[in-house]
Amino acid sequence: MIRLWPRGLKPALYAFGVAAMVTAAPAAQQTSSQTPFRYERPVQTGGAGARRLAIDVPLLVGSRPFPIRGTPDMGLSDLRFFDANGQEVPYLLVPNPPEQPMWRSAQTLPVAPVETPTLKTSGFEMDLGQAITIDRFRVDGIPPPFLKRVRLEGSGDRAHWTLLVDEGTVFSLPEQRMVQTELAFTPGTYRYVRVTWDDTRSGRVVRPNFASAREVHNFIPPPMLTTPLAFERRPGEPGRGQFRVRLPGARLPIVALDVDVAATRFLAEATVFEPRLAGGQVVPNPLGRTVLRRVVQDEVTASSMRIPIDTPSEPLLDLVIDEGNNPPTEIRSITAVFAELPWIYLESNADTLVARYGNATLQTPRYHLEAVRQSLSITGTMDAAWGEARPRAEAENVGPVPALPTVGSTLDPGTFRYLRPIPSGEAGLVTVPLDAPVLAHSESGAFADVRVLDASSRQVPYLVERASEPLSLDLTIQRVTTVPPSLRSQPALSVYRVQIPLEQLPSARLVLTTSARVFTRTVSIGVEHGVTRRRRDPWFETLAASPWVHADQESPAPALTLPVRPLETRELLVTIEEGDNSPIPIDPPRLLLPSYRLRLFRARDAALRLAYGRDDLSPPQYDLALIAPQLTGAMATEIVPAPEATAPPPAAVMLMSPQVFWGVLILAVLVLLTLVVRLMRKSDVQSTPAT
Repeated sequence: MIRLWPRGLKPALYAFGVAAMVTAAPAAQQTSSQTPFRYERPVQTGGAGARRLAIDVPLLVGSRPFPIRGTPDMGLSDLRFFDANGQEVPYLLVPNPPEQPMWRSAQTLPVAPVETPTLKTSGFEMDLGQAITIDRFRVDGIPPPFLKRVRLEGSGDRAHWTLLVDEGTVFSLPEQRMVQTELAFTPGTYRYVRVTWDDTRSGRVVRPNFASAREVHNFIPPPMLTTPLAFERRPGEPGRGQFRVRLPGARLPIVALDVDVAATRFLAEATVFEPRLAGGQVVPNPLGRTVLRRVVQDEVTASSMRIPIDTPSEPLLDLVIDEGNNPPTEIRSITAVFAELPWIYLESNADTLVARYGNATLQTPRYHLEAVRQSLSITGTMDAAWGEARPRAEAENVGPVPALPTVGSTLDPGTFRYLRPIPSGEAGLVTVPLDAPVLAHSESGAFADVRVLDASSRQVPYLVERASEPLSLDLTIQRVTTVPPSLRSQPALSVYRVQIPLEQLPSARLVLTTSARVFTRTVSIGVEHGVTRRRRDPWFETLAASPWVHADQESPAPALTLPVRPLETRELLVTIEEGDNSPIPIDPPRLLLPSYRLRLFRARDAALRLAYGRDDLSPPQYDLALIAPQLTGAMATEIVPAPEATAPPPAAVMLMSPQVFWGVLILAVLVLLTLVVRLMRKSDVQSTPAT
């Protein structure tokens, strides 16, 4: 729940203080109907009087967000309502009072069971003694384990019943550490509650002596706000499902993710990460971790598939599922669950209002309506309805906040070995992935020589972001028919040659897979070295070795991951000790490298270049404190630089013209010939005998 008053201060005192402040202070300045906003949408009130509006996703995405991690600002400070005459309509954000829920318990009465060839039911009723407003029901005292489908109904006179929950599920499974004995429903006023168990495919449960309903006091919370999310599976390590999840916007009050998988039985640890600025870099920061569970008993499913998370700042999240030796997780949907939000309360004489929002310069409004906060009743207030949101015309849009400087000092592009154009486009935040050529050819592991240059050779400041997912490279593998000399002493050995696309890559992991089902092998990777001054014969250097065992004919073998240190060569040898068995098939391997991206602000149609390949540069010293607000908490577009091409070498300095060169060469030859002839004559004179 988002709290709109200071912790420890009672709502009544807070409201009194605010009312006094509003009464004593001058009236707040009205917002002009000409004030620019980015978004506009109609509100259908249905007539004059008090109305309540539920906050929805379009409003949260387009307006100023609610506070995150203790920010004192209340959020939605730019929301304004106007009538047909352009007059501003006051409103209040009315939250759920911070009081403990009150549960009312009552004895249960049995309901006659029903048994037909196709349906078996049993159940009980509960009499609360008087009609009260309730929004939850809880069963107590049923001995575990149990897993039951249930139908829940409410009534005020025991003659007319309202369906509260059509097909609910309650369970208590201690062995699986799963408990769910509460059912939530739309608040309503009822005296009687009836529970009907579905016993068609499961045994009857013991009728509890008591059951409980949660009473709502003078307040009905808004319906739980959820929204489906877009997601995609990303390359990841073996046994780890890596998913990129896209939120509707940044800094949304989301408190959990609901994950729906295709598997009927599921048990896996799941972690949610978001990129966050720390120590000058953007690194993966865990927002939440839990164990997802789903079991099926008697065709009834019990699930615990919700991941509680801290409120995210970024619009992109990474979901990592520990899949172990199971098949890759097939996710059917991911749903964002929002915090409990306040109602919007307003009073108007118009049938239709216009809501406008999307202006970060506006402060939280203060209305005289605050004086009636304690006396208003949300419970009896009628609902208003949102219309469809639309962006306002370009001329009405709020202009962007003046950007901080986005360029630095100049550098000579000709001094870099590699220059790669970055595609131009609209202005905004972009991410530039650093691929394998950058990792191999950058002169420092900390990317000290990596620069982004504009058309005027000025540096564009950036942040380095470490991604939670690895950079995956597909490799080629070929079986060696003739065993290298350094390995001929080892019998029953299969040798494979793996080609690495680049030299000087950082530490990585080699992933091997096979279609074999039942086997046990010892696998090694290494490099063959030739003859040196210290070694007279070729020799094999083992970099990593590991057993590889699988004994289940019904399931694929897990991948084998072996570490690879930085190499000077582009070739690895993989050896497999086959023993007396036939060789197991090996699929093309993958190389997993650390993954990095650059975050930067691109000006409209800017001609940028990614430059690297110098050994005389120190890490760039950009003023991260200034550019961080631009680079975090906003949607970024990923752009891929052009393929790597070596910068042309500088032109050779011509010391002399070709004519002079050939003239000097001919003269030198003539001089040499003259010297040779003179030496030969001198030799002949010395060798002639005296007469």
